[in-house]
Amino acid sequence: MTRIGNVLYGAKDVGEAVRFYSDVLGLTVKFQDGGRFATLDGGGTTFAIAGPEEDLTGGEPAVSFKVDDVIAMTEKLTAAGALLVRGPEEGPHEVRAVLRDPEGNPLVLYATRD
Repeated sequence: MTRIGNVLYGAKDVGEAVRFYSDVLGLTVKFQDGGRFATLDGGGTTFAIAGPEEDLTGGEPAVSFKVDDVIAMTEKLTAAGALLVRGPEEGPHEVRAVLRDPEGNPLVLYATRD
């Protein structure tokens, strides 16, 4: 099953970004891994913030899709014209890959590690 897992933004300072989006915009923090990565509740969609260590897209905002099998979906998407940018690889919390769709938009695939 494929679903939107989160909308991903990069940040130089995850703590400051979390403070901005939680204190000013009012989003609730769901998870934070220090200055590496954080997720906030966007009211039905998770808003993710990636620090420099976890910046997969060079600072470009991206939609992250949670899939059952990152490798199989990467192969399917590249066969349909997507460009593989990075991965598939083991991240600290998941298996992931970064691609660009045929229009050049970045997207991230991820699956929880077993």
